[in-house]
Amino acid sequence: MSAEPPADFPPAPRAAAGQAGAARFPGEGLRERKKRLMRQLISDTATMMFVERGFDEVRVSEVAAACEVSEKTIYNYFPTKESLILDREEAMAQAIRRALGPGGAPISPIDSVVRLITDQVSQLYDSWDSELSEVPDMSLIHRFYELFERTPALRAAQGDMMERLTEVAAQAMASRAGVDPDDPEPQIAAVAVAGLWRVMFRATRKYSDGARSPAEVRDQVLAEVRRAARLIDTGLWSFGMAVQGSNGREQLKAAADAASEARKQVLTAIKQAREAWRQVVAEARSRDEPASRPARPGRPERPARPADPASRPARPARPGRPPAGSRQRG
Repeated sequence: MSAEPPADFPPAPRAAAGQAGAARFPGEGLRERKKRLMRQLISDTATMMFVERGFDEVRVSEVAAACEVSEKTIYNYFPTKESLILDREEAMAQAIRRALGPGGAPISPIDSVVRLITDQVSQLYDSWDSELSEVPDMSLIHRFYELFERTPALRAAQGDMMERLTEVAAQAMASRAGVDPDDPEPQIAAVAVAGLWRVMFRATRKYSDGARSPAEVRDQVLAEVRRAARLIDTGLWSFGMAVQGSNGREQLKAAADAASEARKQVLTAIKQAREAWRQVVAEARSRDEPASRPARPGRPERPARPADPASRPARPARPGRPPAGSRQRG
């Protein structure tokens, strides 16, 4: 589908909310606009059919007929049936690279992802409030998310997509930190930031019950995303205290000291990992450089010939023949 935001979970579809119209993109040519609108039409049409009848009960040929295009055209835009409703992976990957990669804003990865989710969610729900003449049926959004819960094929495709996006996040953060993407720090950080989209998904499903306006759903969803982000930023020790139960100031102080020591250890490990990764990259580059041509075995290298003729050594005279210049004419 064409609405924001995607990720481990599908975005709330514009079609399901009854949104009409299509925004223009700066610098977009007529050809690109036609292709984008066709892709959006196919995805939104398929989404509504899946929500109303079920994913397995709708054939791709029926989607093609509803859009008045051929089945081949459908597959030209979407490689699989699941991608009809999970069509934002590439756009999400690009957004993650921009937010978490070397060119991203100088803020923490958690803050970057919260900002990204906030922009996506606000854009979606605000557009519903401003573009629709009537209040959209938010219960349809709830049914949309339930579609994934009851369809194994969609859940599997969703999980595979999230695995790939999590790896994109790990690579982006590793590139920014100058460490190996397979190091534990970028790997666990990627899982943590990806979890914020999971929180967004569950909150959207919980609050899209038809009793709230789009603005109210937006505020509730973003509030839960920020709560989850604060927990990640402060460390799991704060949640661990809530689970274990607090025994007063001593336990608070011990937890704070443990968190401070953990931060120091992480920083030390990152520095060591960065240096190790630099050595790996340097060794890989040195192997790629062309080596100088070795001399043939048993044969001495020929000395370089001087460019100045005056500096060249004199050629030895042949036996029995005087050197040139010493012969006298008779």
